[in-house]
Amino acid sequence: QVQLVESGGGLVQPGGSLRLSCAASGRIFSIKAGGWYRQAPGKQRELVATITSEGRTNYADSVKGRFTISRDNAKNTVYLQMNSQKPEDTAVYYCKADCYLTYADYVGDRYLAVWGQGTLVTVSS
Repeated sequence: QVQLVESGGGLVQPGGSLRLSCAASGRIFSIKAGGWYRQAPGKQRELVATITSEGRTNYADSVKGRFTISRDNAKNTVYLQMNSQKPEDTAVYYCKADCYLTYADYVGDRYLAVWGQGTLVTVSS
């Protein structure tokens, strides 16, 4: 069974920085693609950033230039570096990863979409 364990959330002042980590554990061969989403109180979950297996990235307009998504394939981990944070960045942040469970799955491009449990980020003075 594959699990995504998120860490790095917390309280930060406006203009500050946090780095979120999302580590895949359990029976996994590799991560195909990863992404971060967020859900603010009373709002729908929205895309923040994604990264492909080739390292191509995509960002929501609201975070472009401030957030950076990256990955460490050796550690099966996806990161989100958040700089110049604003109060409107306050939300529960969720990691999602498309995971190959075995080498055969990788060759056949068969993957399992897994979500993390979420980590709260609060931007406030």
